[in-house]
Formats: sequence, C-alpha cells, structure tokens
Amino acid sequence: MTVQEPRPAAGSPAEPVPLMGCPYKRDPYPLYERMREAGPVHRVVFPSGVNAWLVTGYEAAHAALNDERLGKNHDRGNDRWRERASIMPEPQHSQLQVHLLHQDPPRHTRMRRFVTDAFTPRRVDELLPRFQELADTLVDALPEAGPADLVAAFAAPFPFRVLAETIGLPPALAGRFDRDWGKVVQPVGPTDPGRPAYEARLHGLQSYIAEVVADRRAHPGEDLLSRLVAARDADELTPEELDSMIFQLLVAGQEPVTNQITTALVALLRHPGELARLRDDPALLPRAVEELLRYDSAFELTTWRFLAEDDELYGTRVLAGDSVIVSLCAANRDPRRFEDPDALVLDRSPNPHLAFGHGIHFCPGAALARAELRIALGTLLSRLPGLRLAVADEELEWTGAVLGRGTTRLPVAYDHRV
Repeated sequence: MTVQEPRPAAGSPAEPVPLMGCPYKRDPYPLYERMREAGPVHRVVFPSGVNAWLVTGYEAAHAALNDERLGKNHDRGNDRWRERASIMPEPQHSQLQVHLLHQDPPRHTRMRRFVTDAFTPRRVDELLPRFQELADTLVDALPEAGPADLVAAFAAPFPFRVLAETIGLPPALAGRFDRDWGKVVQPVGPTDPGRPAYEARLHGLQSYIAEVVADRRAHPGEDLLSRLVAARDADELTPEELDSMIFQLLVAGQEPVTNQITTALVALLRHPGELARLRDDPALLPRAVEELLRYDSAFELTTWRFLAEDDELYGTRVLAGDSVIVSLCAANRDPRRFEDPDALVLDRSPNPHLAFGHGIHFCPGAALARAELRIALGTLLSRLPGLRLAVADEELEWTGAVLGRGTTRLPVAYDHRV
C-alpha cells in the first residue's frame, strides 16, 4: 500500500489547527475533509495546549497504525509533549499508566496475552444470553411511554454490567463503581480550577482498584480479574502493570461502548428510513453495526504515538518525541477508500473501517463491543416503537473528551414500551 503524496498542510507548525469547541465536537467531519484534501499529516492543538501531528487519510492512517517506527510508550515523548500532556500526577502516573495502550513489544506482547482469552468471539458467544437479559432488564425499567435519557438509563449501565460479567467483577463491587471516575482520562492541567475534583476522582478510582485486587486475591475464581491477580502473585506482572490493566479495563472497557451506542442511535435517528429498515430486518444488524462504527466512531482519535528519532512521516518532517495521533473518524470517511463515505449505508460491503484500530494495538475487546452494539440496538429498536429524539438535534450535548465522540445525554421519546 502506498501513501498519497501530501499537498501543503492545512496548518503549519506555527499555526496548528485547533481541535476544540462545540462546533468541532458536534461535527468534526467538515474539518477532517479539508485536512484530507490538503494532505495526510497536520499540526494540531488540543484544549490542554498539547500540540500534535494528526494523521487523517485512510492509507496514511492504516500505515501509521502498523508503522513499527511509531511507539506508544510515554518515555518516548519529548519535553515539549511532556510539559502539557503528562498531567496525571505521581505516583499515580507511574502506577496507572503502564497499561497496554502505552506499551510496545516485547512488554506489550507479554501483557496482552493475559487478556485476549476473555474476549474471544467464542467466549463472547457463550455470554450472549446473559447480555440479552441485562439489556432487557434495563429496558423493562424505562417509562412505559417515555421520555427517557438513554445514556443514563441504558447506554451507560449496559456496557458496564456486560463488562462486569465478562471480567468477573463481583456484584457488590460493581454496584459501587462511580462512572465519574472515568473522567480521569480527560486532561485537567495543574492550574485548572477543576484540578481538585480531578485528583479526587483519581484517588477514588485508585482505592477502588485496590479493593478489586484484594477481593479477587481473597476469593479467586476462573475470571479475568482473578487470573490477572494470580499472574501478579506469580511475578508474571508487576504491581503497576496489574493496577494499570484493571484501570484500562474499567475505563476503556466500557465508556467507548457507551459513546458508540449514542453515536449509532443519533445516526439512525437522523436517518429514520434506515432506522425503520433495521428495525424490520434484524438480520441486517451485523453489517449495520459495522457501518455505524465506520460512520461515526466513538474512538475518534487514537492515543499518542512517538518517533524515536527525527524522521519523515508520510511527507512531513516530524521530530523525535513529538506526539502523533491517528484520526480514525477522518480515515473512515475517506472517499479514496469508501464510496459515498458521508452516506449511511447499512449493508455496505466490504467495510474495512478502522474503528477498532489496526495492527498490534487492534482493540482486544472488539468482539465484545460488536456483540454489545448488536444487542443494544436490536433491543432498543424492537422494544421502543416510534423511537425518536425528544429534543432538537442541535440541543444534543456532545462529550468534550479529547479522543472520543458521544453524547452526554440522549433524550428520546417513543410510543410505548414493548
């Protein structure tokens, strides 16, 4: 695969393109289109002030996700990046940030093998009946005829309950998990007025993780959490690796699915004909899920990557330690790879989207996420006839998370609950 020759970048190093603000978070695709047309690599700036290089086109994105020159370990970041990006204080940064997303081989290979068995398609298929029970229980609790906020009532609790079942989080501990802790992945600088609340969340989550470890050590089972604790006790994982992997499971294992349920529902609600088609033909769900992942991915941007030395990155000179981020959403709307990319085509095939990444960092929970989306959409569409937005589209509140897309609330109405 060859990467297209770039035209002049949309923003020079002195004038990075800002990736922030309500218009951008509501609809980033016009900006991504302009970037793709100008070239594959662009200088950007995030709300925290972090500068990065953004990869936008499909070919360049696919190449970057498989580029062995680009490492994930934070130790590669230079002082310019570290000054604003390493916002998690010590000792928490060292204790919670050595998970899979921030590792390179061989450490990444060693750590990843501990989690893959829990998320195989076969294992997920075994749990499907239980997942359906969880979805139906949540719908049973909705008002008979609406309105309802599908984030609070379904999209947030469903992925967490599924995750708890999958990894072996005991019900008593699962009931005490505070979703607000997930905000520790959102940048809050040292001088930000929200810093005290951020640090309180961080300490709360770290204490919770310690409780999870103690519980699984005292009451081991055949579940993933017990296996991770056993690996630590056998010196196959360090204490920091164990805590970080549980941190990643609890945060990255559920919030993106919550967001993806909302982006998928918004896409369908904006295309009522396609919504009706999917509702009337459940056999379309597997392909529809793939298209909804492509059309508006909850993982909008990847986490940081770094070059170990100054080098050319698809026609642009990038310095060692500068952060490189891949825009999965921009790649998934590239007309060079997808015909009519801005159209929602539920039976699109083939559909080689990059919503779960690619290469060695391909999301290990992809099979689980796909199953959750099939069950969530199938259940909501079949049991809530007349499903529609209860607010104007422009009133939807989109999350301010730097790397992800989703709505913070999703007020809907429906005719009745089946």
